[in-house]
Amino acid sequence: MLSEIRIESLGAINAATAEFDRGLTVLTGETGTGKTMVVTGLHLLGGARADPTRVRSGAPRASVEGRFSTAELDDDAAAQIDEILDSSGADRDDDGSVIALRTVSRDGPSRAYLGGRSVPAKSLTTFTTGLLTLHGQNDQLRLMRPEQQRAALDRFAGVDAKLGRYRKLRDLWQVARRDLVDRTNRARELAQEADQLKFALAEIDGVDPAPGEDEALVADIRRLSELDALREAVAGARAALSASVDDLSDGEPHSATDTLSRAVALLDSTDDSALSALGRQLADALTVVGDVARELGSFLGDLPDDASGLETKLARQAELRSLTRKYAADVDGVREWARQSRERLVQLDVSEDALAGLAHRVEELATQVAVAALELSKVRAKAAKGLAKAITAELTGLAMAQADFTVTVSAMPARDDDSAPLRLPSGELVHAGSEGIDLVEFGFTAHRGTDVLPLNKSASGGELSRVMLALEVVLAASTEGTTMVFDEVDAGVGGRAAVQIGRRLARLARTHQVIVVTHLPQVAAYADSHLVVDSTGSGASEVRRLGTEQRVAELARMLAGLGESDTGRAHARELLEAAEQERLS
Repeated sequence: MLSEIRIESLGAINAATAEFDRGLTVLTGETGTGKTMVVTGLHLLGGARADPTRVRSGAPRASVEGRFSTAELDDDAAAQIDEILDSSGADRDDDGSVIALRTVSRDGPSRAYLGGRSVPAKSLTTFTTGLLTLHGQNDQLRLMRPEQQRAALDRFAGVDAKLGRYRKLRDLWQVARRDLVDRTNRARELAQEADQLKFALAEIDGVDPAPGEDEALVADIRRLSELDALREAVAGARAALSASVDDLSDGEPHSATDTLSRAVALLDSTDDSALSALGRQLADALTVVGDVARELGSFLGDLPDDASGLETKLARQAELRSLTRKYAADVDGVREWARQSRERLVQLDVSEDALAGLAHRVEELATQVAVAALELSKVRAKAAKGLAKAITAELTGLAMAQADFTVTVSAMPARDDDSAPLRLPSGELVHAGSEGIDLVEFGFTAHRGTDVLPLNKSASGGELSRVMLALEVVLAASTEGTTMVFDEVDAGVGGRAAVQIGRRLARLARTHQVIVVTHLPQVAAYADSHLVVDSTGSGASEVRRLGTEQRVAELARMLAGLGESDTGRAHARELLEAAEQERLS
């Protein structure tokens, strides 16, 4: 839910703050006061493209800050929001709300912030997708596009699982199909590459390098090259640490072990606590010296008697270097190159058996994709009838009793240059797109009995507004808790139709937070909260919340500019009371 928005230097608004409650909130005001800037600000918070021309004259930048509450979201939606915040490093405010901020510079790039952290604008889009649904006249135009109509039907039908399965199978089919085409068209080239890889792998297998063998060889060769000096150093060090009785001269110990042992014995013979502590430290040192002496003995025992193996190891090192010069920087890299090359060889198999097997695999996947596509089409076709019936019923309630709305689902035929045509069991060749094989088209007629034409050819602006509202009311059941914003959804309508639009918006507000920019008093009368955008007289505008009497005056002004007349006020009060009774009934 959107709880607050603050706008600075955006269009006609110098600085304004608007607080939003649950239910239906309307924004009204004279033309040119900037009431649509609130919707523009929400679009910016949704990650929309920033337009520097929207920055108020004389200001270096505009900013829009929104506070969102996520307390009313279900567990899944709340978990998604938490994941977005975590990935962005964003923090919640003390009350658990999340603050989103967008700035638009007159001369430079825009900036986006979420929970106090700078983020890309698309992160705001990700964040607000599940919280805000924005509808303006551009959105009405988008409703005419086939992909938007299909998306609306899918939302009504709930096809996520079947669509996901279709996409997974389609991806596998596309990969296998491209592989088959590639192998078939490049058979000679791939065969040459395979021969080269086989030759290289034979060379590597002949040498058969072990993991880390090159590094071990370096150590062994250095050891053999310095064998005599190494043996002398190790033997001397071992004798210094732990000399035998034969190494003693003039009866005194010369090894470190004997010296330390004597020191420990002398300290232990006293009763002084400080000396005893030092004795324990020397005893620990004695243990370390003994361990080192034993390891030196093992090292000395492992040394070869002579350097006769040096030539063999040098020859082995030369073999390994011949591989590392060609295939990788070290032996482990060579082994990894060989592993990848063996996998590549499988892909390069252009034998008749391999191509036949791959072709069979492509056919199997194509069959599975066709089945999944037809299952998806079946669900859409069934839902299309229900969606058409529900929207037609809503249009009746919107003072369009003679209107007829249809939803048709048909297969998209494959193009002549189709990259992946799909053959259905019926033999029909269709285009298998990422969203399925279906073309969804909304049809409409305002007068039952006349021909139903595509929506983009048959609906006026006012009719299109009502179709969009009817669609949102029908789809609202699957999106409880979201904030829905309508910018002049009532454009081009009036009279009884306007009253019906107000009723539908009020009904929608029972399960959603609904914010509407309107110029119709019949719609504004149904609001739970009424905000007005006023000019301050200095070329700027402010947003005010209206009380009951102020609402009466504003509705009277909207009726016919009769805000100060008793007749206008009486009419406005009657309209407000009638709407209030309906909302409470």
